Amino acid sequence: MREKRKAAFFDRDGTINVDVGYLHRPEDLLFVKRTPELIRAYNDNGYLVIVVTNQSGIARGMYSEKEMEQLHKVMNFELERQYGAHIDAFYYCPHLPEITGECGCRKPHPGLFIRAIEDYNIDVRKYIISNFKEDSIEDIEKSISTSIESKSEDPLIGLGVLFEIMWNNSSNDIKDTILSNIKKGLSN
Repeated sequence: MREKRKAAFFDRDGTINVDVGYLHRPEDLLFVKRTPELIRAYNDNGYLVIVVTNQSGIARGMYSEKEMEQLHKVMNFELERQYGAHIDAFYYCPHLPEITGECGCRKPHPGLFIRAIEDYNIDVRKYIISNFKEDSIEDIEKSISTSIESKSEDPLIGLGVLFEIMWNNSSNDIKDTILSNIKKGLSN
């Protein structure tokens, strides 16, 4: 039996990269300040870092899945090169209900999270959801909990909500303090 793993789930646009609207060209990639350091803190403390993102630009015909996957390769390359950080996996929903019909993978539905949990044998008591700005974290966590019939006992779970509220609304000094506290908490 494989060992259960812990994970940090991140949204992509506006959390990891600056949201420029339908990002798909590597030359438009800019990282949100301090987020690469946060990713590295999770890397350094044994957490898988998994991106779960809605990418309706694919359904809209604005870019292809191949272009998006290339962007993800460049994103990971730049995270490693500039920050010594990496993302372990990218999961995306290419659908848009009014174009492609309903699906189970578009957040806040739990489909992508469940797939990642199964693919990586994630301990559902040890996951963190960070900054799903357009999707209700409470709805996502409820969907995941309902789908896998488990309840988290990890005190860091609330960190996802704290991160969502504070990260994008904070000065760089406050982000430094948050990052420092997260690093301390993860290493305990």
